Amino acid sequence: MDVIVLGGGLMGTASAYFLARRGARVTLIERRRIGSGATVASFGNIRRTGRHLSQLPLAHRSLKLWGEAEKMLGRDVEFRATGHIRLIFDEGSLADMRAYAQAARPWGLELEELGPREIRSRFRGLGPEAISASFSPHDGSGNPRLIAPAFAEAAHKLGVEIVEDAKVDKISHTDAGFRIASSKGAFAAEYLLNTAGAWGARVAAQFEEEVPLEARGPQMGVTEPLPHRILPVVGIWTRDKEHGAYLRQVERGNIVFGGAAERVPVDLDPGHARADPRRLPLQLRAVARLLPAIAKVAVIRTWSGCEGYTSDMLPIMGQSATTPGLFHAFGFCGHGFQLGPGVGEAIAELITTGRCETPLDDFRIDRFAGAA
Repeated sequence: MDVIVLGGGLMGTASAYFLARRGARVTLIERRRIGSGATVASFGNIRRTGRHLSQLPLAHRSLKLWGEAEKMLGRDVEFRATGHIRLIFDEGSLADMRAYAQAARPWGLELEELGPREIRSRFRGLGPEAISASFSPHDGSGNPRLIAPAFAEAAHKLGVEIVEDAKVDKISHTDAGFRIASSKGAFAAEYLLNTAGAWGARVAAQFEEEVPLEARGPQMGVTEPLPHRILPVVGIWTRDKEHGAYLRQVERGNIVFGGAAERVPVDLDPGHARADPRRLPLQLRAVARLLPAIAKVAVIRTWSGCEGYTSDMLPIMGQSATTPGLFHAFGFCGHGFQLGPGVGEAIAELITTGRCETPLDDFRIDRFAGAA
């Protein structure tokens, strides 16, 4: 079969790779450069904790693939299973964590509950005022700058045609499949996979599938390099968005952080998201609650990226409800990085076999029918 994949972020490159592994002839079309959109702006968090329960089967599938990534792709994408800790500072958040842990257990996620002494002894310097924490030892982080190019390179070796800097002018559907007219020429295929990220709703709308999707940008930052002491990814259980910070330290010593700052609206034309320096002091106060020592560290860069958020904070993934041969995988609401390899493998299975061993019903596009 012939498949056009529209969008060259992590979802698109992983899908192209797994489609090619299944014998499909694939053309991947990207409007800019591979991995230059939301993927490269990501925090790099590979976590299952706190996900909507219906996402956990896909997250488990993806975590297995992250563990195989270096061997599979022939490149170290800096996946490190250093664990994921979420600190707790009040009784309400402790109750939330315990309720989630109990609900997630039948879905295959086991969370370890840590008391104050365990936090202090195992993770020195983190959350000195924390009353508890959850710990997921098999989660961790990866490098957002490496993963999409690695999938693209591996896909290219399997015969995938990769077309970058291609402005799509028109998408047509005929009895023979799909035809795309672009600034880099015309392309035709029997199947079309929409992995266009924040622009995915625009593609879907051309096939009378309306999705309530907002383009927004998170605020991310990174510090000067420091001695490497923080192994796990660090987050927080809280209902207060102003405290919702997270951080990790990369092997080179820099501390990457985000959260605790409202995501800003992004105009899809041209789709450039910008960090707001006025938000940085409040953000750093929230980060310092998790890691007080960061108050004495220099921030050397801030950035943002254009992400697509659905109204129910769940992605669009699966077959079109209106158009045979059309499939979607977009709108991952700022938490798609961990899911990326699993999305690629699952959507390739669905396109090539008509079924998927991972349940995707909660992500179907027609759940928004008449509501957009």
